Amino acid sequence: MGNTYEIIDESKWKRALHCQIFRNSIEPSYCVTFELDITNFLEKVRAEKISFTLSLIFAVSKCANNIEEFRYRFLDGQIVLYDRINTAFTYLDKNTELFKVVNVDMQDTLASYISVAAQKATNQKDYFTGPLGNDVFQFSPMPWVSYTHISHTNSGKKDNSTPLFDWGKYFDRDGKKILPFSVQVHHSFVDGIHIGKLVDSLQDYLNKI
Repeated sequence: MGNTYEIIDESKWKRALHCQIFRNSIEPSYCVTFELDITNFLEKVRAEKISFTLSLIFAVSKCANNIEEFRYRFLDGQIVLYDRINTAFTYLDKNTELFKVVNVDMQDTLASYISVAAQKATNQKDYFTGPLGNDVFQFSPMPWVSYTHISHTNSGKKDNSTPLFDWGKYFDRDGKKILPFSVQVHHSFVDGIHIGKLVDSLQDYLNKI
């Protein structure tokens, strides 16, 4: 299901110059890796016996949707601002050790998201169901290693502005559970200050869930 969007009038948009400068860069996307304290979050999902992965996808999507800069995209040469962004995540088939990409509409509550996402991930037979929509956040967790840096494949399409979120294997430090987490964004729309807002919002969510 597609989402509604607003076409941006670049002549009146405060970010127009910044957008064009980065849009013309050889590599307009950049990736930031940081750590999240998931101590409380992990206790919560374990106590309620719900999916860690799907719960975190919901948390990140909820927080990112609340930051306008994460909802901008290039669409048919224009700049648009979506009302809401959905999700697309990798889901591993343990028998083949191949992943499939599952598209799930964002839901209003954690419980409803987990219900819809779990059912769709289980029932989907194809590895790929077609090109990803423009109005998604992409997730590709790598829970087998606690990394300090990650890079991604590059399609060569400079207007591909879909944010990509990853995380690695969590570990213990000073009695806390620490998760390496990464976000890749298009610099035409998202600056460091906006990633900072996401980090603060997401950590607050994880602390209070």
